[in-house]
Parts: sequence; C-alpha cells; structure tokens
Amino acid sequence: MTYKKYQIALLIFGVLCLSYNIYEFAISKYSTKQGIIFIIECLAGIALIFLPEIITKLFRLVLPEKIIYFYWFFLVISVFLGTSLHMISIISFWDKVLHTVSPMVLTALGYGLIGFFMKKADISQTSPWLFLLFGFAFAGVCGVFWEFWEMLCDSVADMNLQRYATSTGKLLIGRAALMDTMGDLLTNTIGAVVMGIFASIQSRGKVSYFQEYRLKKISK
Repeated sequence: MTYKKYQIALLIFGVLCLSYNIYEFAISKYSTKQGIIFIIECLAGIALIFLPEIITKLFRLVLPEKIIYFYWFFLVISVFLGTSLHMISIISFWDKVLHTVSPMVLTALGYGLIGFFMKKADISQTSPWLFLLFGFAFAGVCGVFWEFWEMLCDSVADMNLQRYATSTGKLLIGRAALMDTMGDLLTNTIGAVVMGIFASIQSRGKVSYFQEYRLKKISK
C-alpha cells in the first residue's frame, strides 16, 4: 500500500512539473526547441515512474522496493527538479549531486544483480565483500559508459554535455576541457564508495542484509 501511495504522489508531482513546462512553452520563456525538449523529458520522466513494473512484465524480474524507492528519488532530483524545474541551471553543482546519487542507485542495483546471479545460493553464507566489490565495480562501469553517451550526444548533436565549451560557445582547451568529465567520474566514484560504506555498516551482524536487495525471477 505504501508503494502505491509513493507512486501516486510521484505521478502527481510529475504532472505538476509537466504543467509548468507547458506553461513556460505557452509564454515562450524558452526557445521553441528548448521548450519542446523540456516537455518531452518530463513526459519521459513520468513514463519512467512505471519502469519497475515494465521490467517485471517484460523480463519477469521483481525489483526490491528498497531499490525502487532509491530509483524514484533519483528520478525526482534528476528529471523533475533538475530538468523540468531547471535546478541544474539554477544551482551550479546540481549536476555533481546527480553524479553522486546515481552511482548509489547503481551500486544497490549491483547488489541485487549479484544476488540474482547466485540463484538459490545462501547469501548469509557468502562474504559481504562479494557484494561490496561487485556493486562498486558495476556503478563504476555504468559511470564510464554514461560518459561515452555524453560524448556521443556532444559529437552528434553538439549538446555540450561534457562542458567542453563555455555558455558563450568558446571552446575550452587542454585540462580545462577535461575537468567536467573527470569531475563526473570522481563524484561517481565517491557515490559508489559512500554507498559501499553504508552497506558495509548496515550488514554487520545482519546476515540477511544483502538478501533485501536480491532481484527475484517470477516462475512461469
């Protein structure tokens, strides 16, 4: 019941953000292209609220509520607050906040994946280091692939996601051009480490802790 309440509350918030973006588009606060992008991204964010259910229906995988709530939190700060309400433009370090929180979600997902791959193995008899190291590595790899994605978007659409140019369009050179990418990778690593430390502390004396993250397959 709590799950549905959170989902409905998030859906209402997403619709309010969408209404705000449509209002901005109507009064031409931003260019037509930018206004449409904001609306599309907000619609995508609303659709992504239901991603856990979509995964369950398509792949017959059940995600633990602990991971889903963490995922929804990231959805709020990235799509609805960051993009729709423009916090990423208002607060200079908002992007780094996202790059710190996202690996926490991915680390938790890593715990769930390794638990799933262990099939029917008794997690309580497994060293917590297996989960801690896999979760850290999984988040790190995802962070690298995200930078590949940003590079692709910059190459194809000149979106400046890797901040290789100033807001005025002046190209940065050398170390200055690398600072955003390296900063993203650093904060990604910090987020994964923080999540690992948290999980390590929580798992002490609680053999079933990582069981709570385990993805489960629905039998046919």
